[in-house]
Amino acid sequence: MHLTRRQIITSAAGFAATMPIASYALSTPTIHVLKDPNCGCCGVWVDILRREGFHVTEERSLGTVLIGHKLDNGIPEAMISCHTGEIYGYMIEGHVPVADIRRLLEERPDAVGLAVPGMPYGSPGMGPEDEREAYDVFLIHRDGSTEVFTSYEAA
Repeated sequence: MHLTRRQIITSAAGFAATMPIASYALSTPTIHVLKDPNCGCCGVWVDILRREGFHVTEERSLGTVLIGHKLDNGIPEAMISCHTGEIYGYMIEGHVPVADIRRLLEERPDAVGLAVPGMPYGSPGMGPEDEREAYDVFLIHRDGSTEVFTSYEAA
């Protein structure tokens, strides 16, 4: 096939026009969140992610379907919280701070993901940080074991 000069220029212009979009997609991490549509704290956590530059897609999920999704994706029962995010192959369970998600994506450990079990007061989406109770963010290993990834002291 022989390309004309016009076809080459047109193709190059089309490619160049899409570069800002491709660059935006690569620089803006996308997280898919499964959550109970009636849970206000889940919505607040999603809002925090968006304010911090994440592109968030949301999926409504309830009860045993949501619990099954968590367990099927390697989140141990003891680590379960109210919502689950998926980003670049990692699971994010509960009210995990943005700084920890960014660190996970930077370090890229061979792991299932991160979890903040329960709903600790003062974690992102669960009340003011200056009134926070102490809590840990756990790294979930592929064998189901966990270790503390980050500790947050009480305010």
